[in-house]
Amino acid sequence: MANHHCAVLGKPIAHSLSPVLHNAAYRALGLSEWHYDKHEVGEDELDAFLKGLDPSWAGLSLTMPLKKTIQPYGVPSNLWAKELHIANTAVFDWSKATYDDQEWPHGKPGIRLYNTDVIGIQLAFDNANREFGEHHKPDRSLNALIIGNGNTATSAAAACAMMPEIGHVTIAARHPGKNPGLNDVLGKFIKTSHPYDEISLDDVAALTTAASQAEYAINTIPDHAADGVAEMLVDGMASVHGSLLDVVYDPRPTKLMKAWRNRGGRAIGGEEMLLYQALVQVLLMTGIWDTDPPSDADQRLQDTTTEDDHLEIAMRKALEEAL
Repeated sequence: MANHHCAVLGKPIAHSLSPVLHNAAYRALGLSEWHYDKHEVGEDELDAFLKGLDPSWAGLSLTMPLKKTIQPYGVPSNLWAKELHIANTAVFDWSKATYDDQEWPHGKPGIRLYNTDVIGIQLAFDNANREFGEHHKPDRSLNALIIGNGNTATSAAAACAMMPEIGHVTIAARHPGKNPGLNDVLGKFIKTSHPYDEISLDDVAALTTAASQAEYAINTIPDHAADGVAEMLVDGMASVHGSLLDVVYDPRPTKLMKAWRNRGGRAIGGEEMLLYQALVQVLLMTGIWDTDPPSDADQRLQDTTTEDDHLEIAMRKALEEAL
């Protein structure tokens, strides 16, 4: 019987593969008393869900629409949770629980909040670059393209900012300028004369030019919303050379991934980001990582996964079987 519980929350949530990844990790680590599940929880339901938890709960993964809703309940505890005010991970510390609020019948735990989406994107590209034999100088000379400008795009922008070869990012969105957080991230962390610009997804000429110049591209718009972008790339006869990460992993491959490959580029499915952000979550929720990751957490993660390759292999195998 499990005495350590974790879960992913969101609405909708039926499609989530997080339980596949986390439970595979527990098996690989020999954590037979740990179990990970999924619960459909919307913004108005999060408060009641949290207040119903007991000390058997170790952590939560948060997906849409809860990545900002969780903020008042915890303390941002890594760089990007602090900078973006977007968290996809909550880790409970019951040793710091308080019992002076009757709305929390089992006590109110200390809650640390993390953003693992950013490093999930970074590591997806790092792994692809190793496979493709790509090596880039950390000179901020390369271009990136981000499709969409929502919360996931903000994490994608942060990932681009942390990749020292990227010096300019183009944001392509239906409503350019709608997300001021993109300026906060790219303007602060990419120290070049022109760190980013925004274009409309309807501007075929600008979009195909940005795609052809991009060493990295990230699609952040869900479902089939990017199918039109794929058609633009085909109709615009854009030739691409870089790597595309499409955060969508169903269908697999997406129409955009197919179009990107047909135009000469390399495409990575969203399952790669899903794998790596979940790997970090496992390390945090199980306590393998301590409570305060240092500022060089990115390198530390790579060192950890080097030492424990079996964990990544087990999670990847389970994911591939599920897809």
